[in-house]
Amino acid sequence: MNSFRNRLTIIMIMMIALSVTAAGLIMANTFKQNHISALEDNMVREMHIILAKMQWKQGTLSEVEPYFTEEAISLKGFTGARVTFISGEGVVLGDSDHEVSTMDNHNSRSEVAEAREDGVGRTIRESDTLHQNLLYVAILTDNSNPNSNVIRLAMSLSEVEQSVRNVWTVIGGGLLLLFLVAAFVSYRIALSLTRPLEQITSVAKRIKNMDYQARVVVAKQDEIGELGNAINAMADSLQVQMTQIRQNESQLESVLDNMINGVVMIDRTGRFVLMNRHAEELLGFSARELVGRHYAEGKQQFELAQMIQEGLETREHIREEVTFYFPEERLLELNLVPIEQEGEEYEGMLLVLQDVTAIRRLERMRSEFVANVSHELKTPITAIKGFAETLIAGAVNDAETSRSFLQIIFDESDRLNRLIGDILELSKIESRRVPLYFSPVNMDVFMDKTLKLLEAEASRKVIELKMDLEAGLYMEADEDRLRQIVMNLLSNGINYTPEGGRVTVKMEGINEDHIRIRISDTGIGIPKKDLPRIFERFYRVDKARSRSSGGTGLGLSIVKHLIELHKGTISVTSEVGRGTTFIIELPVLQQ
Repeated sequence: MNSFRNRLTIIMIMMIALSVTAAGLIMANTFKQNHISALEDNMVREMHIILAKMQWKQGTLSEVEPYFTEEAISLKGFTGARVTFISGEGVVLGDSDHEVSTMDNHNSRSEVAEAREDGVGRTIRESDTLHQNLLYVAILTDNSNPNSNVIRLAMSLSEVEQSVRNVWTVIGGGLLLLFLVAAFVSYRIALSLTRPLEQITSVAKRIKNMDYQARVVVAKQDEIGELGNAINAMADSLQVQMTQIRQNESQLESVLDNMINGVVMIDRTGRFVLMNRHAEELLGFSARELVGRHYAEGKQQFELAQMIQEGLETREHIREEVTFYFPEERLLELNLVPIEQEGEEYEGMLLVLQDVTAIRRLERMRSEFVANVSHELKTPITAIKGFAETLIAGAVNDAETSRSFLQIIFDESDRLNRLIGDILELSKIESRRVPLYFSPVNMDVFMDKTLKLLEAEASRKVIELKMDLEAGLYMEADEDRLRQIVMNLLSNGINYTPEGGRVTVKMEGINEDHIRIRISDTGIGIPKKDLPRIFERFYRVDKARSRSSGGTGLGLSIVKHLIELHKGTISVTSEVGRGTTFIIELPVLQQ
């Protein structure tokens, strides 16, 4: 903007300088021409006076030369000009400044030739004898005769040139002063014109840098003021639009970041351009590592790279389920969808990743549950049917055999009843149709009563029940369901601990808002590979022993769901041959 101001100032100064210089030249030239015209007119009048007063002497050149020379010298004293008398043949008869004998024929001189044609001749040239600019004026002594004698006056123009130089000195001084004034005025004018433009430019730069609060201060409602108003209106519009864009971007980012599916956008060249947070978790790479890079450069699974390549080539929807082993083993459903907006060219592919590991596991568990239920029901029903057929076939007549078979039928029907009861109980718990009645529970009293209920069962196997309880603990819980949890775990400990073993219950407070219950045994333990699945329905580590102990395979699944209904957690550690420990953490207060 400063350069524009300088250019504008220089242009204005140059225009003024050219105008003043042109005016000075015209004025100086006019002054010179007027001055010369006045001299010419004055010289013509003087020559007419000379012609009227002078007598022309006739004779040879040698006879008349002294006379005309003397007259010329005498007249120069009155006119102050060089005086020359020229005969009709062009011979110089007398001259006030030069010897006649050395002067050539003057008929070829322009002023003499002009005088013979028009009666008066004028010219300005450098004198061959005096070597200075002279004004020559010549007239005929007889206007009716072109070949008559000629009187010529010559006056030096040094005075005229000096006057012109004086004029130029005055004009130059005036120009210099005018230049200074013009420079100041031009700068002020340029400043007044460019300062609003500077402000507008500054505001425009701030707007370009996303400072949409910037506004132009409009002082005058002229063209520049209108420009300022337009900039302000544009800034208002941009501010509204950018606010809306930011809101839309924020909403879009919030939606993408909180989606349960991973979303990855790939442009038509195969480069990653967008990746949400869940996609980072599923792929095991951050957006910073992948965005901007080609899919072939990323250390992606081969199946995914092949799928992206195929999608970019075919530009069709592709759906596959792929098992990923990094960062952890997952089964992902991949949907690759082409991005094509109406009226626009192909832009790339959108990759949607969904973790279907849990869904497929649930489907497998459901299938296994149906198979397990069928198997578990079939075993007692087959036993009942077989022994009933035996009795019908005649064994009923043998009292001892009949009683033994009937006892087996009773035991199997009782086991079948418990199995059906546990299935119905688990179904109600999983569907959260079991109402919980929360009330304060004194954990010392609660544990004492619970262990007494199992003392007889522990005594039959000579198993020691040991308690290590922190006194004074209370918690809010459904007492019946809590007893069901503890008894189920204690029964498992008793059933899977050899005779002479020990089952220990330890209870302590954690951070004043949770209670931890540890139930440990010295039993057979659980293999490490089976630990993740022990809470599944019908999952048994030792199927033969589980059935012989009367278990249905649903106890730990019921325990886990009841603990979750109490907003607690359960975990297990075990070592084969040394025992198992279940750790329950429950909140003191239910929110």
